[in-house]
Parts: sequence; C-alpha cells; structure tokens
Amino acid sequence: MTSTLPRQATATARPPSSWTAWLRSRIVRLVPPGEALPDRQPVYVTSWIYVFGVLTIAGLVVVLVSGGLLAVGGAAWWHVSAVGHYVNSLHLWGVELFFATMVIHLWGTFWMAAWRGRRTLTWVVGVVAFVTSIGTAFTGYLSQSNFDAQWISTQAKDGLNSIGFGAWFNVLNPGQMLLWHVVLLPSAIGVIVLVHVVLVRRHGVVPPIDAAAPSEAAPERVQRGLTPDAHRFRTRPYDLVKEFVAALVVMTLLTAGLAGVFSSPDEPAITMQRWAQEAPGDVVATATGELAGTTASATYGPPYNRNGSGQSLLGVPLQKWGGVRLPVSSASLVLQPLAAVRDDPALAHALASWQAATPATQSGWADAYANALSKAPGGDPAQAVAGSYGPVPVIANGLLTLARSGGLEGALTSSGSFYGGDQTRSLLLLSDGAYLEDVARAQRLGGDQWGMMNETGNYPGQPWMWLYTFWYQVKPFSTSENADALVWGLMMLLTLALMFLPLIPGLRSIPRWVPVHRLIWRDYYRRQPLR
Repeated sequence: MTSTLPRQATATARPPSSWTAWLRSRIVRLVPPGEALPDRQPVYVTSWIYVFGVLTIAGLVVVLVSGGLLAVGGAAWWHVSAVGHYVNSLHLWGVELFFATMVIHLWGTFWMAAWRGRRTLTWVVGVVAFVTSIGTAFTGYLSQSNFDAQWISTQAKDGLNSIGFGAWFNVLNPGQMLLWHVVLLPSAIGVIVLVHVVLVRRHGVVPPIDAAAPSEAAPERVQRGLTPDAHRFRTRPYDLVKEFVAALVVMTLLTAGLAGVFSSPDEPAITMQRWAQEAPGDVVATATGELAGTTASATYGPPYNRNGSGQSLLGVPLQKWGGVRLPVSSASLVLQPLAAVRDDPALAHALASWQAATPATQSGWADAYANALSKAPGGDPAQAVAGSYGPVPVIANGLLTLARSGGLEGALTSSGSFYGGDQTRSLLLLSDGAYLEDVARAQRLGGDQWGMMNETGNYPGQPWMWLYTFWYQVKPFSTSENADALVWGLMMLLTLALMFLPLIPGLRSIPRWVPVHRLIWRDYYRRQPLR
C-alpha cells in the first residue's frame, strides 16, 4: 500500500515561485509578528505627549471624511447650502485640529530625540508628512472659490514663480488646485502616514534618553533584531484599537462642536462686475496700463511673458527655468474680450484703429492717457483733460461696460475650454488694479500684515505658515526685489535642516542639553538616578 505522506508533503510545501509567500515573508520582516497591533507597551509610556500621535491620525480621518462629503456636494455646494456650509466648517476645523495635534506631536518627538535607535528614517518620514500636509491645506484654501482663494492665489503665485515652479503648479487655476487637493496630495499623505506608522511599529516607541534596562524578550529574538529596543523594558497592558477609537471620538466631537459654534468664513469672491461697479476708475486705469504695457503682469516675466527678468536666488535666475508656459499678453486681457462684442460700432472702429497703428503709436496713446488719468481728480476718467489718446479712451471704457454687464468674467476664463475653470487671465487683470489689494488690506491680509496666514474675519486661517510669513516682515527680505526667491530658498533650507536634523551635529543634541525630556518621562526618571 502506497503511503500518502509524501503526496501530502508535496501538497503543502511552498511553491518555489509563490508571490504570496514572498509578500508574506517581506511583511513579516517589515513588521515582526505581534508588533503591528501590540497589546502591551513599555512602562515608561505614561506621558500625555504620546496621545498626540494617535490624535493626529484620528484628525486625518476626520479631515478625509469631511472632505469626501464636500466632494459629494460639488465645488459650489457649500456656498449655497446651509448643510454644505456646515460640512465645510467641519472640514475647516478638522484641519485646524489636525495641524494642532501634529505640531504638538512633532515637537514632542523632537524633545524626546525620537530619532535615536535606528529611527532616523521614522523622523524623516514624519517631517515629510508634515510638509505634505501644509501643501494639501494650502491647495485647499486655493480651491474655496471665494475671496480668500482669490487673494491667496494672487500672492502665492509670486513665491512659486520666483523659483520656476509656478510654470507647472499654477495657483491661479482653481481647477488644477482642486485636483491636487482632492486626489494627488491626500493620496500622498495616506501613503506617507502609513509608512510612518509601519516604521513606528517596527522600531517601537523610543525609550527615555540614557535609559538602560535588561531585556524581557527572548534573547534569540533580540539578537536577530526582531524585537524593538523598547521591548527590553518592563511592559504593561495596552489596547491600541481602543485608544484609536477614543481619539477618533474626541476629534470628531471637538470638530463638530467648533464647527457648530464658530462656523467658517466665506467672503464672496470679487467679480469683474463688482469691481466695475465699486471702482470704475480703477478698471479704466488698469485697462489703459495693460495697453501701455506698464502693469505688473505686463512686465512680470516667466511664466507669463519675457518682458521681465524675474527673480533670482544668489544670482541664479530660477524664475526663468520654467520658461513661458502660461503665455499672457497684457494687451490681450483687454482686446480679446472686446473683440467678441457686437452691436457697438464705436468700439469696433476703436479696435480697428488700434490694430492698424504701429507699436510706437499705440504706446504713445496709452502712456498719454494713463498720465492724464493719474492727474484727474479721484482718477475719474470723465475729468481727464483732453489730449491725443487715439482710441484708448473708447477701448478702456468698452472694457468697463463689458465688466459692468457681467460678460468680462466669462470672456477671460473660458478661453475656448468647456469647463472654463482657469482664472489665470482674470486674476492677473484683477490683481493689476488697486481694488483687490485695497479690499485685502482692509481685512488685514496684506503682505506686511501677515496676510498669507490670516483669514477674513477672526478665523484662525493658516497659522502653520507663520514662519514663511514671518520672513516678509523683516529685513533684508521686506525690502529686497528678490524677496520671494530668498524666502523660498531659506524655507527650503530650513525644511531640509528639520528633515535631516538627526544627522546634524549640535542640533541633534539639543534635547539632551535642554531637559524637557525629563518632564515627558518624569515617572521613569523619578525612579532612576540622575545621570
């Protein structure tokens, strides 16, 4: 009788090319058994500072869920629906709490020197998660389709353009920013946070500084490196799942309460029609400046045109590196919308006269009319002195009339696109005038008023951007023509320093020199002699 044992052994043996077996072995090597969902933790884990790590993850869940609910209603839902506005408030306050807990967690791990014991990569990934979260929140502000989005985008473009990045990351295009905000960056954060959590579970919670304790783990597991050094200390029962559920409930209730009490800001966007109604003289002056080629966008340089050298960093023209990928002619901001106007013979004749003139003649007309407007009382075009301005007054007033009718907005944003979501041209035209900045400064959102981190009303805004905004308040940045490039260069340097802090002598020793860690682990040090 033939034995079945060999046949059974063959049936249960691992296939030599099993992808499943290979993946399982990699997972086991990545996170040792029992470490993915541990039910015990070292006895020194008693400080409240440890709670902020799980609170941050819970806050991320609240942000993702509230953001998903906003996406269900559509981009404009929260502007017109009370329910939608409350969901937006949930998202806003979820983000505020998420950043608050993450910053506390980051500072806590710094004072614990949490990169010790082969945990440098854990620290690096954590900093990358923080920086990516800032980018995600920033694109969220740009996607609000309200005044804050308008103002922040027109200010932020200078910083991104100064290093050449704006050629690909166009903050004046809400459609592009919305896709970054709801798809690309949240996906990146999810992956980065997962990697961070896996590294934490793999290496365990960092022990107190200068701590030494005999191992409770099996010697062979310690030798093979399968047990984190934290498990060489005495342990106590620990319910990870219960802690996360409790953190999620706390963050959800806090978010719901803050959203209900404080709501969220929603200052309506400035339309071309509103601009024309409230500041008609500014519209005419801006149109004239665009024809003369003297406005900010007309002389900007890359990525819009080659009429300016742009900013540089230490002599390197970074702004030019992106090239002219978003071509904008300042005169076309005026002439193109007016070319579609029908039933206005005077305007049609003025446009034809302009096109037939030489560039030198066009410039002479526009410069002369701009000078006359600057001397008119209150900038009122009706009180400008007569002069040889050619068709410029008719063209500028034609743009004012189109703006008052509400037709200028669509003419600038559609550009032949079905969706018409790119507001680059309309925002450049609006920001070339004085009205947008006047409204922003009245709400204390100017560049010298810490505007990038402020919010309309008394809302908290983006406090996580305080350091970036700070540099614009001090010399030499506040007076430099290359301020944006300098600030971005400095911030990138500081970010790299924070990211690779565990490798920088002196900086990595600060937690040892400043005894904040003795407060964090006060129960442990109370039982240990002072070293």
